[in-house]
Formats: sequence, structure tokens, C-alpha cells
Amino acid sequence: MTTSLNFQLTGQRALVTAGAQGIGLAITEALLQQGAEVHICDVDRAALDKTKAQYPQVHISHTDVGNEAQVLSMFAEIQKRWGQLDILVNNAGIAGPTAAIEDTSLNEWQQTLDVNLTGAFLCTRSAVPLIKKAKGGSIINISSVLGLRPTAMAPHYSTAKAGIIALTKSQSQELAPLGVRVNAVCPGYIDTPLLAPMNELMKVAIVSQIGIGRLGTDDEIAEMVSYIASAKASYCTGEVFSVTGGYSG
Repeated sequence: MTTSLNFQLTGQRALVTAGAQGIGLAITEALLQQGAEVHICDVDRAALDKTKAQYPQVHISHTDVGNEAQVLSMFAEIQKRWGQLDILVNNAGIAGPTAAIEDTSLNEWQQTLDVNLTGAFLCTRSAVPLIKKAKGGSIINISSVLGLRPTAMAPHYSTAKAGIIALTKSQSQELAPLGVRVNAVCPGYIDTPLLAPMNELMKVAIVSQIGIGRLGTDDEIAEMVSYIASAKASYCTGEVFSVTGGYSG
């Protein structure tokens, strides 16, 4: 990713969950370009190794954010290396199966909530003491347009992403007096591998409901995250930034 925008993140220490692929990788690249030191985690070991090979300065952890023990181990590593944290991007998420609620198993429901919502809780809980040590910072939670406008056939995903927005607003009120800003980004339909299972007919139908007339790019989400993480967004907390291209579905 290359951008002419300057958000001045030099010296900032950032953690990006699921930072080795898709939107997460674009965020990782954007933060690096803006001068931040970056630690990423992912459940995909091959993606982690590939990102590490491309960006040797990145620190990596093979971590499932829905697993409390693994999250605690990752933060112990961050504590040992940096002692504090300036930026947390809770990006990890899975779509889960597209299914009616009567056809959604408890395991599918639980797994989606574990990664998308509980993972953000676990990482935020461990990050807050480190951000306090930095005397302020930014937490950015990646929600979804479906967190704003839930859809049929995705009860688990819509619920988890709506929960991310509630978590954002709750934590923004709690942490604002400490100089910690908490915001959410709600991507619309972004042209990433997550959309690969969709056939072309479905994509055409979606694009017809997007005012700008195209799918979004992961770089467009990454630039929004970089802005929110920076001092240029110093008066923004508890906000939900919708990046949907004018999606009206």
C-alpha cells in the first residue's frame, strides 16, 4: 500500500489482530508506512510467515483471539518487548456460514461470537493497562455494515458486529478520561477473499446498491484506520465510521 497521506505515527506501538491477510494486512502495511512499530497476530501460520518475510520488522504471534490463554500469552510478549501500547486494532473476524437461524448450530454461533466479539473483549482487556502506561492511545474496532444494518441469514455475524459497536461505545465512555480513544469502523462490501464464495450475480446485485458503484478496497479501510489512530482524530471517540460507498441495502 502507498499513500500520500501523513498521519505521523512514528514511534507508535500497534497491535493488529488478524493482521497477516485481507483488511488486516492492509492495515498493517498502512501503519508501517506511517512509521509505527507493529505486532500482528493471526491463526494462519503460513500468512504470518509470508508477512514476516515481506516485512521483517513486524513482530508476529500465532494467536486465536477467541482463546483467552493465547491472548494472555501474546500480551505477555508485548509487555516484555514494549512495556506499553499506543494502538490496538481489533480486526480479527470470521463470517461464519450463511444460514437461517434454525439451521445455525450452537457451535457455529459460538465460534463466530468467540472470534468477532469475545476476541475484541479479550484483547481490549489486556491492552488497556498497556495503553494507560503510554498515557493515552487509540483502540479501533472493526465492525461491519451488518453491525449497523443486520441482515437475514447471518444471525451470528450480525449480532457479533452489532456487539462490537456496543463495546466501542461503552469503552469510549469508560476510557475517555484516561486519554484513550475508542472508535469503530464499519466496512461495507470490500473486495477481499472474504467475498470469494459469492457468485458474480450476487456481486452485481450488491454493487447495484452501492452509491459509488463499486466494491471498496482494503486500502480504503486501512487509511481510515490510520487516520483514527493518529492525533488528527484527537477529538473522535465513541464514533462509528461507516465506510460503505453509500450502500443502501
